[in-house]
Amino acid sequence: MPASRAIRFVTVTSLFSFSAALVAQSAPPGLVVETMPAEQRAKIDAAAEKVLATTGVPSATLAVVEHGEIVYTHAYGDARLDPKLIATPEMRYSVGSISKQFTAAAILLLEQQGKLSIDDKVSKYLPDLTRANDVTIRMLLSHTSGYQDYWPEDYLMPPMREAVTAQHILDVWGKKPLDFEPGTKWQYSNTNFVIAGRIVEMVSGEDLMEFLQKNVFKPLDMEAVWNSDAKKLGDTDAEGYIRYALGPLRPAPKEGRGWMFAAGELAMPAYDLAQWNISMMNRSLLARKSYDEMADSVKLKDGTDSHYGLGIFVRQFNGHVLWEHSGEVSGFTAENMVFPDDKLAIDVLTNQDAASAGSGIAIAVSDLLLGSGSHEAHPNAALDQAKMIFAGLQQGKIDRSLFTENCNAYFGDQALADFKSSLGPLGTPSEFTEGHESLRGGMTFHSFIVKFADRAQTLHVTTYTMPDGKLEQYLVIPAE
Repeated sequence: MPASRAIRFVTVTSLFSFSAALVAQSAPPGLVVETMPAEQRAKIDAAAEKVLATTGVPSATLAVVEHGEIVYTHAYGDARLDPKLIATPEMRYSVGSISKQFTAAAILLLEQQGKLSIDDKVSKYLPDLTRANDVTIRMLLSHTSGYQDYWPEDYLMPPMREAVTAQHILDVWGKKPLDFEPGTKWQYSNTNFVIAGRIVEMVSGEDLMEFLQKNVFKPLDMEAVWNSDAKKLGDTDAEGYIRYALGPLRPAPKEGRGWMFAAGELAMPAYDLAQWNISMMNRSLLARKSYDEMADSVKLKDGTDSHYGLGIFVRQFNGHVLWEHSGEVSGFTAENMVFPDDKLAIDVLTNQDAASAGSGIAIAVSDLLLGSGSHEAHPNAALDQAKMIFAGLQQGKIDRSLFTENCNAYFGDQALADFKSSLGPLGTPSEFTEGHESLRGGMTFHSFIVKFADRAQTLHVTTYTMPDGKLEQYLVIPAE
């Protein structure tokens, strides 16, 4: 999925057996931390609750690190709606593509051990993949390889409800023609990390999750990490939800086993993710050279800065260095922001997919702790078509010739009914403006902002357009 998707590589038997061991663990008690001053906590709580109220996302859990220590963990809203279960800091949420930095760490650990180099060609390990002699591991981890993303959509397509093997992913997406010459462009692709995860397993002789448990999670006391690719979260954890436009929250379908390996398979409490963030800032787990490689923004062959290192975005936020990544899988979105020079980190986990609450809360907390400033604005296109489709959805109608088979499956009877009942009463938008445009998965991504003159409600529309012009995605979500 967008900032999140995943897949898996090892055999079903081995991964499932390891997951069974994790299932036996429950989230450890004592993950509630409130050493931050009460006045500051109250401001954070107010900001988080405002975002949840605006977006309608059912719950969020967060952890804040200051001066290299966890100072606040808190949860808001309902982790489960029926029967109702109030969210608590101990609960696990899927973190989606935030998992990618752990796969990158596994590669870097193997490099430290002298077992591989991140500049090795992919052909050394998987010679049957497209242009494997021209693509390096560094290109995989920095999304500059050209391998097409197998899951760019922000919803779960019908084929992905069935179990899959990693080899199938490689055979379909790893053997397609590249989207561009290796190293010449940046394009987010989960496929890169499936390949990287498989390389970890081939070189280490262990399942990826076993390797991470032994070399990352256990040393950092990340005691409650869960492999949600192999097994759904438990009844005492958060449940994921989906929402069609502004319709009611509905339980999200679960991905089939195998779709999230190495790119988005992890779930954990916010506290555990904060432990990882501290290790990143303190450079306490990997060698210094490995952290330098992870946080070094990769340059394209023409010298353009990709603003992405190895498994993390490398950006500036209000004048501060920021290592950032979001995550999304079916039913969950997450945001992780690390400010290494400030020894500050914020991670926010939420239980609704295709929603902006996680990033909204994280940015609001960052503004409180660092001082607010201007945030990046994004350009975009395809405005007339987006407006036309929106108007049709307000009436519960779509022109199915505009959409792919997957997107037509998304717009089932229940979805169209929810779109009509929730969007129709809003009336004609007073503003429908351009947002961000980028490439992903061989498609063009667009976002739009929709406002209404006499209402406080603001909406985001996101689309993916195939090369033939058909839409693979058209989603409407509340803005934070």
